[in-house]
Amino acid sequence: MSEDFLHLARPDISQEEIDEVVDTLKSGWLVYGQKTQRFEREFAAYVDAPHAVAVNSCTAGMHLALMAYGIGPGDEVITSALTFAATASVIVHVGATPVLADVCYDDLNIDPADIERRVTPRTRAIMPVDYAGQPCRMDEIMAVGKRHNLKVIEDAACAAGSRYKGRPVGSIADASVFSFYAIKNMTTGEGGMITTADAEVAERVSVLRNQGMDQNAWRRYAEGGMPFYTISTPGFNYRMTDLAASIGLGQLRRLSAFIERRTELATRYHDLFCEVPQVEVPAVRSEAETNWYIYVIRLRDGTVPRNEVVERLKAKGVGASVHYLPIHYHPYYREHFGFKRGDYPVTESEFERLISLPLFPQMTDSDVERVVNAVRQSIEAP
Repeated sequence: MSEDFLHLARPDISQEEIDEVVDTLKSGWLVYGQKTQRFEREFAAYVDAPHAVAVNSCTAGMHLALMAYGIGPGDEVITSALTFAATASVIVHVGATPVLADVCYDDLNIDPADIERRVTPRTRAIMPVDYAGQPCRMDEIMAVGKRHNLKVIEDAACAAGSRYKGRPVGSIADASVFSFYAIKNMTTGEGGMITTADAEVAERVSVLRNQGMDQNAWRRYAEGGMPFYTISTPGFNYRMTDLAASIGLGQLRRLSAFIERRTELATRYHDLFCEVPQVEVPAVRSEAETNWYIYVIRLRDGTVPRNEVVERLKAKGVGASVHYLPIHYHPYYREHFGFKRGDYPVTESEFERLISLPLFPQMTDSDVERVVNAVRQSIEAP
């Protein structure tokens, strides 16, 4: 791609993160150690959660959270029809059955009323997804969980720094799982974090992420440590490295500034799109504070088909994408669980209108103007 191509997202790495990584490289300890433990403590404090456990991806974190709550074969887990495939995949990985619920029209988050309709005697958990970084209707979802004795494991992959009714995402659900993938609001390259108020769950995921060992390598090889370990349960190699945590420490300190700039850019998008009647801008509920992970517009009826608009934008040097292909559109989930088109009308109708536009802190106001002009030109008939 040309140098002037405006990508959908870009990580913002400062000298602070570079210095942290260099310090780790010089320390001689690269895997799970002091830096990762510090990152866990600081992230827990940021989201006001008693416990935070670092892992090597959000997918790993969701997998471990399901396991920690004992969810497995014969169980059902309700999640959103409009999400990245990993949300459903981890349910399959533990042997449970994914049950999809439709989304709300306004914010594209899972509909609490549809969750309630889909609860059966086999349902064990709800996995709400904070679409585009905006928190779900968590009070309503937690109430459904309480009525039916279900665990709420929040897919907060996109929601680091978002808030619901003044409370940080990560302090509300039974467990919340964040992503620090390269294009998220804060990054460690690859990485994730599980937050919870349940000390037993935190301990279980800590053991499971480390091959099921009763002590981690930091304790074994530290001065005075014992080199032996025992396996209490078959686990996984899901640990975060100190190199990744070093990036995360600097990113976490800048997260609020990132969100402030993203909000400014989103506001500029709003203002400019007011003059483009063919475009519907994102809706943010009054009780929610989004981190503006992505900026998703919806095309109104009568415009050029969405896929064609995306291709036209790319031809104009503007990155664009669609978040997400609904779960029941994927062949695996149709063939194995009987999902079919027509089951989730809001998800299906809105998916056809969605376009994700560039949004990242290094963007300038003129970049936003460029994107809006490109959208305007792209939705005009040829």
